Amino acid sequence: MAAISAAAPYTARDRDLNNRALVRGWLYVVLLVLFALVLIGGATRLTNSGLSITEWKPIHGVIPPLNDAEWQEEFQLYQKIPQYAELNKGMSLDAFKSIFWWEWAHRILARSVGLVFGLPLLVFWATRRIERGLGPKLLGILLLGGLQGAIGWWMVASGLVDRVSVSQYRLATHLTLAALIFTATMVVARGLAPHSQPAADRSTQRLAGFIVLLALIQIYLGGLVAGLDAGLSYNTWPLMDGKVIPSDLLLLEPAWRNFFENPKTVQFVHRLGAYTVFVVALWHMIATRMRQPGTTHARRAALLFLLVLVQASIGIGTLLMQVPLHMALTHQAFALILLGFAAAHWRGTKGAYPLPHEIEVRS
Repeated sequence: MAAISAAAPYTARDRDLNNRALVRGWLYVVLLVLFALVLIGGATRLTNSGLSITEWKPIHGVIPPLNDAEWQEEFQLYQKIPQYAELNKGMSLDAFKSIFWWEWAHRILARSVGLVFGLPLLVFWATRRIERGLGPKLLGILLLGGLQGAIGWWMVASGLVDRVSVSQYRLATHLTLAALIFTATMVVARGLAPHSQPAADRSTQRLAGFIVLLALIQIYLGGLVAGLDAGLSYNTWPLMDGKVIPSDLLLLEPAWRNFFENPKTVQFVHRLGAYTVFVVALWHMIATRMRQPGTTHARRAALLFLLVLVQASIGIGTLLMQVPLHMALTHQAFALILLGFAAAHWRGTKGAYPLPHEIEVRS
């Protein structure tokens, strides 16, 4: 009897670790789908395909046009919006199909994320593999996903009446929420992973978390740049318009509008954001090596800085080459890779979530 009681904690630990491995594997699959979704969304934006589907049909919209009559009907809806009248007048049906498929792929993948996240969550919950305290986190991510779908249509709707493109405010919001969902999923996944070393000191944890926040802000600024096509102008570096600090940054009135509507100001602020991330990541690497030399925390901080350096190089190359599609997509993809690693690193400095059987023993 005593032997059975002694073995019970090990059995509980093995069960908890097995459940965590299954849930973590599922969340990694979700991260891959989210990564693909953001990348296709970027391609949809860069190819000016985002307004090709002018109606929001969450269920019926899964089925694309299947015959010539349906393609003509879809094309006629597109011909009623300003983008067609002002930018694509005379577009052929074949050309319309090429932009339609980008937007349709983006929407179908967005719906797929809901299934990839929601159905396994239901199964894991029914089989009691979702440990206490984890449920609210996962439900929160699911709710953010539903909100993201509504914001996606809110963004598209901004370009259907008085504009030839979507609002940069709404585009940046849509992109940032996608990044936030990606971040939250990564943090939960890494919280379920075993860690080889104890948590880092509080200062290291706070600075790692601050870098995640800076990366999210930088992604928001990148959304504004994309929404205004601000990267197509002032394609020099390190100077901008021939100066360290360019003129006419506060041309619009009131002054706050320049930070959202003046392409020159938006690009300049995005550059400043990149410099800030670079400096903070460099300091974090140095400080972590000084506080905790030889630890996984120090090695991750060094790798994080290297990723920041690579992303900065890609961003500069994208700007100098005047934003070709492949470079712009690479820049967006690597931004998500950097954000994901920063989130994983932050969670790593805090260590794994306590195992359920350990919480029960303590209580």
